[in-house]
Amino acid sequence: MDLDKEVTGISGNYDTRSIRLRYPEFKGQVAVITGSSRGIGKAIALRLALEGMKIVITGLDEAEVAATTREFREFGAEVLAVPGDLGQTEIVNDLFEQTLAAFGTVDLLVNNAANIKRLHFFEVAEKNLDQQLSSNIRGPYMCSFRAAEIMRDQAKRGNIINISSVGGLRAHWWGLPYDMTKGALDAMTRAMALELSEYGIRVNAIGPGAIRSGPQFEPGANPEIDKLVQRVPMARFGSPLEVASTVAFLASDEAAYITGQVIYVDGGLIAQLNPRGQDI
Repeated sequence: MDLDKEVTGISGNYDTRSIRLRYPEFKGQVAVITGSSRGIGKAIALRLALEGMKIVITGLDEAEVAATTREFREFGAEVLAVPGDLGQTEIVNDLFEQTLAAFGTVDLLVNNAANIKRLHFFEVAEKNLDQQLSSNIRGPYMCSFRAAEIMRDQAKRGNIINISSVGGLRAHWWGLPYDMTKGALDAMTRAMALELSEYGIRVNAIGPGAIRSGPQFEPGANPEIDKLVQRVPMARFGSPLEVASTVAFLASDEAAYITGQVIYVDGGLIAQLNPRGQDI
């Protein structure tokens, strides 16, 4: 596909002209991307679809999943839509049963879906805790279990990539229980990488920093957010497609000796002790 021309008809801020197709081995492979009807997940699905992968789109909003699926099919992608709450075991099982029925295998799982609400410690109700443990830990674990079973039983190499956060390493103010769940996801990544390595399954994570994932991040849209960008060493927000390009690399043969790692896509955010001009 010629990406010197922008792929049109994709809602959201996804400038595909920046993409250069690099991974011919992806052609015909199958990727399940959770939370892929919007934001970073949609960018990941878009990049992998343009590389020739068959894509499974998931999300909580059935109408949004259907709309994203239509957009992808319009530019020629082979896509399966499976909406639902992946914190529920029966929905996870249905996701992989439908994937096998449609495509016959799973080569890549990207655990992107997450509840991102952040609160002060004393504001976290038991309901908030249960919701985030379900979506941010149980969902990725159960999806990984089913995907790894398929990869193992089909005796094929595979990849699992968890979308974590800089908050898994460095805590946000008012970052609970979100940061806690992302730290657990990082630990799960390392433990799974060890235990699945004998089956040829690599497991890695990506920790995005400040990513321009909505209209509020556009320059001039919100003065307070415009101020926040100055705390990033590279003095800009990242794009969802920059996270997607890291997913593509980690899933490719070029990353065949990388497993158990968390790769930060954050413009240098976690490298700094303090923002420029705010000495400690």
